[in-house]
Amino acid sequence: MPKKPSTARAIARIYTYARPAMPRIVLGMIAALAGALVSLVIPQVLRALVDGSLSAGDVTAIGPAVVLVLALGVLEAVMVALRRWLVLTPGTHVEARMRNDFYAKLQDLPVAFHDRWPSGQLLSRMTADLGLIRRWLAFGIVLLVVNIVTIGVGFVFLVNISWMLGVLFMVCSIPLWIYGFVFESKYSTVARRSQDQAGDLATTVEESVHGIRVLKAFGRGKHALENFTKQAEQLRGTEIEKAKAIAGIWLWLLLVPDITFALSLFGGVVLAANGVLSVGDLVAFFATATVLRWPVESIGFLLSMTFDTRTAADRFFDVMDEENTITDPQTPSTVERPQGRLTFDAVHFRYQDSPARVPDLIDGVDLTLEPGETMALVGLTGSGKTTLTALATRLYDVTGGRILLDGVDIRDLSRQELRTHIAMAFEDATLFSASVRDNVMMGRPHGTEQELAEALEIAQAHFVYDLPNGLDTTIGEEGLSLSGGQRQRLALARAVAAKPSVLVLDDPLSALDVDTEALVEAALRTVLASTTALIVAHRPSTVQLADRVALMQDGRVSLVGTHSELLATSEHYRFVISSLDDEQDAPKLEVTA
Repeated sequence: MPKKPSTARAIARIYTYARPAMPRIVLGMIAALAGALVSLVIPQVLRALVDGSLSAGDVTAIGPAVVLVLALGVLEAVMVALRRWLVLTPGTHVEARMRNDFYAKLQDLPVAFHDRWPSGQLLSRMTADLGLIRRWLAFGIVLLVVNIVTIGVGFVFLVNISWMLGVLFMVCSIPLWIYGFVFESKYSTVARRSQDQAGDLATTVEESVHGIRVLKAFGRGKHALENFTKQAEQLRGTEIEKAKAIAGIWLWLLLVPDITFALSLFGGVVLAANGVLSVGDLVAFFATATVLRWPVESIGFLLSMTFDTRTAADRFFDVMDEENTITDPQTPSTVERPQGRLTFDAVHFRYQDSPARVPDLIDGVDLTLEPGETMALVGLTGSGKTTLTALATRLYDVTGGRILLDGVDIRDLSRQELRTHIAMAFEDATLFSASVRDNVMMGRPHGTEQELAEALEIAQAHFVYDLPNGLDTTIGEEGLSLSGGQRQRLALARAVAAKPSVLVLDDPLSALDVDTEALVEAALRTVLASTTALIVAHRPSTVQLADRVALMQDGRVSLVGTHSELLATSEHYRFVISSLDDEQDAPKLEVTA
């Protein structure tokens, strides 16, 4: 296992994002340091007053001294206010840049990454972790640096007043620094575990909310609650462990200064009684020590905030460091006049983490779709149909062979250009919390109203005009306010509206009733007449749309021909078609509007 970078090195990676904000953050540190130094000057004024005018019995000097102390206090307050004004806004800009880059990275990473990562983990990194980094930049790092410098300068003042008491003060502070290093190793581990568990808990909540219909339908709400409670208890235990670690350092931070004050007071009284130390020196020493008490005590929570930030930075860069295996070529090719010829040339595919003994999911597929041709993919469950369609748009990359679009390897095209030529509609239709218009025209954002109407007509999505605000009606999260058939029709309309040269349809009509399916298929024929189409078929009626049929078996295309040819020559094809007939004859659970 590679050695983890130190806290300083891990946090230093944030500098790339924080660099534009550093001038104001540094100015904020200077303002805060100026305020701290002003507070250290006040004991020196008291020292001069006690050893000078008051010891001589001159009370007239009290007034000017009070005014001076008041002025120094006001100046300190102004510096504190200036520090806040300087550092608060830049931190929000840093957070925004990091969040935007994080979201862009998520959009750029391949589907294989999202298959591995729970959405709750990504959400917690984008929100909680980046919020923690912002607070540390605006507050933690500023006060940590300023307080450490203040402690150092304050020790110089203490030694200047009385070297014996100053040395005593410094020696008594050594246990704090020792425990600080011990605290780092203990706290960093538990902080990472806490933030990871919070991400897992967020995933559980998200899945429960999205799957609320299933939980209610099967009466599994209690089970979901028990699972959530178990995870919440684990997180609570980890948080208690964190609290104990923080309490441990607070014990030292409160106990050691109190012991130090007691020893210094005893020693100071003895020195003053023997004439080694003046009363003014004693007053200044303890006034300075009192000023230093807050910086010393603050080290505990500032260290815990710093270690939390280190963990947040690690979690952020865990995602940002992910290698994108599906990228654009340095010099992309183009398809000048797209015709729509799609060729699978000895295509192989397997998941990266698949054991060597497991055969390829796609095991040497050779298949060519001519321009304007409609090809149906049929096969038993697990034969590789859906996987093959996902390769055409580079949702996954082939691990062997190549896929050509009009003679150009799709890996030589930019992903944006490829996905303007090839559009896809999935069986599990996903919609977004946006208007009907925005959902349908996602692949053609500058399309006309006529193109929108045509796409809705082909998909038989007339129901949208009856929604409260028609095409401007906002669809709920993931379109769950609509029926399955309605969602599929909008997803099909989205693919059609993109006007691609190749249309890939992964069983897009599975949730439609028989009558609506017939209407959609009739309308689709006009589109498919001029568009190359690859359709995963789970119904005999869908097969009827195709010019030719490709029979998939164990990751390979075993036969290609017309429906009637394959029926006449292939026993396995007849078996597959009969299984599709069985599915069609089964009672439907949903009739869409």
